[in-house]
Amino acid sequence: MSIEVRNISKSFGAFQALADVSLRVESGELVALLGPSGSGKTTLLRIIAGLETPDHGSGSVLFHQEDVTAHNAGQRQVGFVFQHYALFRHMTVFENVAFGLRVRPRNVRPDRATIRQRVSDLLRLVQIEALAERYPAQLSGGQRQRVALARAMAVEPRVLLLDEPFGALDAKVRRELRRWLRRLHDETGITTVFVTHDQEEALEVADRIAVMNKARIEQIGTPEQVYEHPVSPFVYDFLGKVNLFRGRLEDGRLTVGGSQFGAGAAGGEEGSAAVAFVRPHDVEVARHANGNSIPARVDHISFVGPFVHVLLMPKNGEPIEAALPRERWRELNLQPADEVFVEIRSARVFADDYSI
Repeated sequence: MSIEVRNISKSFGAFQALADVSLRVESGELVALLGPSGSGKTTLLRIIAGLETPDHGSGSVLFHQEDVTAHNAGQRQVGFVFQHYALFRHMTVFENVAFGLRVRPRNVRPDRATIRQRVSDLLRLVQIEALAERYPAQLSGGQRQRVALARAMAVEPRVLLLDEPFGALDAKVRRELRRWLRRLHDETGITTVFVTHDQEEALEVADRIAVMNKARIEQIGTPEQVYEHPVSPFVYDFLGKVNLFRGRLEDGRLTVGGSQFGAGAAGGEEGSAAVAFVRPHDVEVARHANGNSIPARVDHISFVGPFVHVLLMPKNGEPIEAALPRERWRELNLQPADEVFVEIRSARVFADDYSI
């Protein structure tokens, strides 16, 4: 079931939530709407669901080429999962999942045996069949979210929509559940759109990511495309940590102080001000200088998983963060206050009209 949003705008009073937004989700895709608070991602999801309406005369929503803009949420047959579960506290897990089936009109309501089989199959699919007779208060946050997802899928929705599904959970549970969600999607093949502000979550789970900013989609592409080939400074900055180097373009290279490095697809004219975005893992640290290195002093060292993060203070300019593999850190034997030299392996340069 494909989803297509065409030229949708939405305002709440003077606040523009969406501005002429278009998006296509292919059948069976899992697409993430990623962006900061206020970027319009939840509003877009709710318009797809039929829980919000576009501005009068603004665009359309299509499911499998059928215009559903005038249809309400029930008519669209969507499954919607909220961040805070919205489970019925007085019902067991089984009854929560069965609820959507039991309240269907009599002429389309399954019989009891069919409901029981459908719910049992779903509880097995989301791996909580042993919890069927428990109440929400007796479950962990991750278990509650699985119940909410099973309830959304019980009515056999045409599409599945998730609004910050793991936002209320701790980091470890979020990591476990997003891997589980990816496996579940691969098994069911249901077209899915989910909202998140967690870059790592979107990069790990989604087939494609729509990066939103200020009521518009700034870029849409695969995780590799948006991370490795961002089309704007905002996308580069939002998808992970960055170092900024400001300088001028000279002979196709960016000059920062007395150092130069490749500008790579730079925007701007010769001699114009430019800013280079550099990921911490593209910063090399050396004990000896070469022609393009930047002298700096080690300010702080922290250990984050397999990488050692080194904060460096150049003699002129802003602090620089390097993410070094532990083996490289041991080889260098870095200590606070050491004098070192920074080398840039890869940079993306834009015209210098951007500030974080």
